[in-house]
Amino acid sequence: MTNISKNQPRPLIKEFAYDVLKSRIEIINSEPIPFRDDKIVRKIRKAYKVPIELLRFRKDNGRIASDVITWENSKGPINEFTDYGQSVLRNFLEMKDPGPTAELTNTLVKEGQDEYAVITADGFLINGNRRKMVLTNLLEKYKGDEKYKYLNVVILPGESDPEPLPTLLEIEQLENRYQYRRTGKAEYYNFDKALSIKRKVDMGMSLDEQLRDDPNYSELSPAEFKKERIAFEEDYIKPLECIDKYLGYLGRPGHYNTVSEGRGDSEGRWQAFLDYYKQVYKKLLDEKQRIKLGIQEDEIGKIENVAFKIIRKREINGVDKKAHQIMRDFPRLISNPDVKKELFLLTKIDFGLPKNEILNEEGKEVDEKTKDTIWNNKNGKDIIWHVKKAYEILDHKKEHDTPLSLLNAALDKLNHSDMIVENIELAKLDEAMKLCKSIQLRGNEIEHLIFEAKKIKHKLGDKFKQR
Repeated sequence: MTNISKNQPRPLIKEFAYDVLKSRIEIINSEPIPFRDDKIVRKIRKAYKVPIELLRFRKDNGRIASDVITWENSKGPINEFTDYGQSVLRNFLEMKDPGPTAELTNTLVKEGQDEYAVITADGFLINGNRRKMVLTNLLEKYKGDEKYKYLNVVILPGESDPEPLPTLLEIEQLENRYQYRRTGKAEYYNFDKALSIKRKVDMGMSLDEQLRDDPNYSELSPAEFKKERIAFEEDYIKPLECIDKYLGYLGRPGHYNTVSEGRGDSEGRWQAFLDYYKQVYKKLLDEKQRIKLGIQEDEIGKIENVAFKIIRKREINGVDKKAHQIMRDFPRLISNPDVKKELFLLTKIDFGLPKNEILNEEGKEVDEKTKDTIWNNKNGKDIIWHVKKAYEILDHKKEHDTPLSLLNAALDKLNHSDMIVENIELAKLDEAMKLCKSIQLRGNEIEHLIFEAKKIKHKLGDKFKQR
């Protein structure tokens, strides 16, 4: 993807721009839009009524980012300049967030338009994609009704204006600023928001720059901002990286709709990946946390393999938990050696399916979501069995954590292949010596207690023999 250049204007389709220019009807506007320095200098741009058929959806709309990326990875580029491309984008919007869309529909019917959309001079929507979609649907339903024929818009500079054309970066900035406005509008679904953020970063707009557009972050001190940025990364960017790894395991990079199609997707897995990153993967990357959980570095791949299979299964009947709930329990599960051993049996299950199992009646390969269904039907029972067994072991942890098993676990750690004394840093040798002495003292104490217990049990045994 080409980096955005501040000097690179967004190209206009002259035919589209001419149609907008000759058909627009000027209306009153009293508010600046968050474009360039309009808000600072209180610049009020002209507003217009524009026929909705001249307005077009942009495929770089963050609200439908997952749908667009999935489509383009599986079927090829979407040409937003064509009627077919527009119908594809409209369908994405109609399938996304039906609840808020129904609310917007009712509002437009009862109250009309109370704010202005923003478009490029050739009619592509920066803000107002859902309004255009809803008005189109209403016009089809109430044929000839004037109030649904036009969208109220502010138009960005065109070729005949004294100002320069907006650059690609300015378009991204403008969309970003509208995304962060808190005006009761439906916010982007978190998954699409993450993809939109990543796309902007890939195109040259840094995460810091994106966050500064949010009033909640703009006035923070450098230390506070850094803290919030890290939290933001962990809420959006890092889970998305885990999703990309998951799709890599399945050999379907970019097929994001197989993870989730939106806020109302009952099969969605965004929350599971969010919890996987925060509760599992983040700890696996931290050596101290890993040691605390009793996880060896060479076990990270196995844990990820198992977690991704559980997330793919999504619901585990028998333990009455969804994948995201299991991810929250995962640290407790994998820190128990017996539970971990049970879960590692899931690594024997393949992520893929034989060719003959993914062909339809016509001999064509089925889509990726259907593959998930086939895979679940084939492997679901095994996954449920092992996860259920893991929870049963965890629930009886006290029975398994006998003194003898704890001693064996301690000895295993002391004899581990990573116990290479030469690798201890010079500054930490004294600390290591203290630990060794503490281990020796505790070992002597336990040995003495075992010796005393052995004598008592021998005496008790002798008494029973005499009887």
